[in-house]
Amino acid sequence: MSNLEIIAVMVSLLGVALTVQRHLWCWYVNMLAVVLYAVIFYQYKLYGETVLQILFFGMQGYGLWQWKMGQQQDHTIVVKRLPRQQAIQHLMVGAVTGYAFGLFLHSFTDAAVLWLDAQLTAFSLVASLWAARRYIESWWMWVVLDIVYVGLFYDRGLNLTAFLYFIFIMMAIFGAWKWQGIWAKNKMV
Repeated sequence: MSNLEIIAVMVSLLGVALTVQRHLWCWYVNMLAVVLYAVIFYQYKLYGETVLQILFFGMQGYGLWQWKMGQQQDHTIVVKRLPRQQAIQHLMVGAVTGYAFGLFLHSFTDAAVLWLDAQLTAFSLVASLWAARRYIESWWMWVVLDIVYVGLFYDRGLNLTAFLYFIFIMMAIFGAWKWQGIWAKNKMV
């Protein structure tokens, strides 16, 4: 556990907490978190996760823009349900992208856990896209991914980060519950 990992964990927790609260600053805080984790994952030869952090940086900008566009007059962020057909399409694209990225990692890197790393990278992008578009289902995707991430990071010796992702599981469940309540309340209005 390094000082950099400790700082990255604290910044990441703040970013997810702000996301649960639907606060626009979550995107800025998460930008800092992904930069910190890009450095950490590169040091641990988790190249898929390193690339993911770089892509996440761009997704943070997209998410900020989407959330600003989706604000109501009172500046609250409106949450939505993910259409089933769109979910299936995104999951299929995630699987194919993960396989292609795995082939790339296999051919050009000494990645530590290449196939798992590649699939987690692809499906994390799907979950991030869903979060940027304010879909409640993004939280459930993060629950599944974070469970796998806990094992990956523990296996790689990133114990504090594994613990962070365990906390992320709880936060994602809470986020799903909170966003579902907001959606149901707005649906009744």
